[in-house]
Amino acid sequence: MNRYYDLSDRLIDFAVAMIKLAERLPRNLAGTHLANQLTRSGSSPALLYGEAQSAESRSDFIHKMKIGVKELRETGNCLKIINKLNWLEDNTINAIQRECNELISIFVKSIATAQKNKETEK
Repeated sequence: MNRYYDLSDRLIDFAVAMIKLAERLPRNLAGTHLANQLTRSGSSPALLYGEAQSAESRSDFIHKMKIGVKELRETGNCLKIINKLNWLEDNTINAIQRECNELISIFVKSIATAQKNKETEK
């Protein structure tokens, strides 16, 4: 992957991947439930990151980023459930799970940096 990227674009690409994956799930009660959940939690980080970029304070930024981490972790768990159900025959889930984990790491590092900067402001 290219070292230079726009995190916003990367999060939007992730949201699109979650929506496309949700569209591939079975059309039964559980499949519909997980598809809805995956669509919500998988697209939320992109929207929260957009909000965080316009945060009113460093604390507001940290709060929005923490919610983004929660949504990414929720998405990761949803992906694990789908994987264990063997609903998809290809390796799509593995690549998406890796990306989800990388995005979690980026968010966690960003939060830690913001918290450190907030402490030095005092």
